[in-house]
Amino acid sequence: MKTKAAAPTKKARASKPASASSGHDDLLATLQERFAANPRRHQGLAWSAVAAKLAAQPAKLRSLAEMERTGGEPDVIGQDRETGEFLFVDCSAQSPAGRTSVCYDRAALDSRKEFKPQTSAMEMAAAMGVTLLTADQYRELQQLGEFDTKSSSWVQAPPDIRALGGALFGDRRYGHVFIYHNGAQSYYSGRGFRGMLRV
Repeated sequence: MKTKAAAPTKKARASKPASASSGHDDLLATLQERFAANPRRHQGLAWSAVAAKLAAQPAKLRSLAEMERTGGEPDVIGQDRETGEFLFVDCSAQSPAGRTSVCYDRAALDSRKEFKPQTSAMEMAAAMGVTLLTADQYRELQQLGEFDTKSSSWVQAPPDIRALGGALFGDRRYGHVFIYHNGAQSYYSGRGFRGMLRV
């Protein structure tokens, strides 16, 4: 004889939101710890102000969680003077390990006849809710530390370069920061991308 399943208790119904809240708390704790450990990246900025912005825009936590999950180690590197937005950027020493082996964009992916990667940098960034760094933003990040000493990262390609099939990436070698060109359809195990999230 089949019996009717008992309705979930209040405690059971509350378990999912509590779990999600716990995940957010863990993420915020990680971000706060990283913020405190790297004051050079955000001189003059207070974590309390950043936390208040995040509390007002909880949807941004999903993007930060994806940045963290894919190895980006996001941190605040500045604040937009016009909008007041805090700028979170991937600050992992090397290009985020969970975003490598991707070509530049969907058009580049579609142009490959064989050995296609699973996705592209632009598509992955859009799904995460972040934008690729521009070449100038990449250079600014490199003033705050030494990044991509063994890897490289796609940066936004100007329309005229992209129209001709090219794309840009940056790295640090021999104590200098370089911006290079490459075919947009290329991909390498040591090249991912760094994203920016405005909060």
